[in-house]
Amino acid sequence: MKRVLTAAILIPLVILALFKAPLWLFTLLVFGVAVLAAREYLGIAKAQGFRPFYRVSYAALTLSFVIICMISYVVAQFSIAAADGQAVTVGMDIISVFGMSMLWSIAVIPAVVLLVPLGLLLVSMRREPLSSALPDAAVSYLLVPYVGLTLGLLPILRSARNGALFLLCLMLLVWCGDIAAYYVGRAFGKHKLAPQISPGKTWEGAVASVIAAIAVGLVLFHYINALASALRSAHALSIPNAHPIFTLPPLWLVALFAAGVNIAAQLGDLVESALKRGAGVKDSGALLPGHGGMLDRIDALLFALPVGFIFYVAGLSRYFSSGASGSVGFVAR
Repeated sequence: MKRVLTAAILIPLVILALFKAPLWLFTLLVFGVAVLAAREYLGIAKAQGFRPFYRVSYAALTLSFVIICMISYVVAQFSIAAADGQAVTVGMDIISVFGMSMLWSIAVIPAVVLLVPLGLLLVSMRREPLSSALPDAAVSYLLVPYVGLTLGLLPILRSARNGALFLLCLMLLVWCGDIAAYYVGRAFGKHKLAPQISPGKTWEGAVASVIAAIAVGLVLFHYINALASALRSAHALSIPNAHPIFTLPPLWLVALFAAGVNIAAQLGDLVESALKRGAGVKDSGALLPGHGGMLDRIDALLFALPVGFIFYVAGLSRYFSSGASGSVGFVAR
């Protein structure tokens, strides 16, 4: 019962923040989630016998989000320009997505991926015994790509044209797949998926999760215009045209996107289960009644977001940008 009640409260709040919060507030909320998840991750690392560098880890996480704010702002400017009709073309959409990926590479890789581990190695020279310097530095750095850079994709995608709608679709795929895996696994599961990591997960539940995600994805994209119109009526989307039409992607692309996101989500769940089992803890925390800690709730999303980002940059963005005959698409507030 606690699990259901917590989900019933959290899901509407997440959707509300996704569509109604200003970009700066949305980024701040995501940063808050990242800090809570980081605290739990570092706690798991400590329970395994490591001594992570807390201050440097939090500083690196903060640096990541400062850069992410800058990228989100630039991407948002492209989106605003397109929404105002200054360059409502497929070419503009491609430039925006290309710019998003380039900014991600140019800004994040040098500042975070290179500088942070070097800084941690310098700090680790003071560690006693010196045999723990390298593993402690490595465990501390892993926080950045595992939690910081993955969650950072949320404000970046949110700032793109109709990014909130894309993220809603991605989250629904993750949530529905998780529900299917849980109930089908409990009712029909007989073959263990990874007994040493998570004894409760079964192949039956995993397969049901993929099938459910594909089915939900097909339904979502089939009724994407109706969903967008409903969000417009709720003042969650601003639509410059009275009756814009999204161009629907091919069924095979929708199925591939849904399956890819779902499989990544299941792998993310297993990875966090492995971390907890290695530390000898049941949950990463006790923040959310019936759900454990924050990391327990976002573990699937941490792996699903990069896959969703790849699909978006690789071409799925065009179906969230322009309607048939080049008509203007929906734009998140």
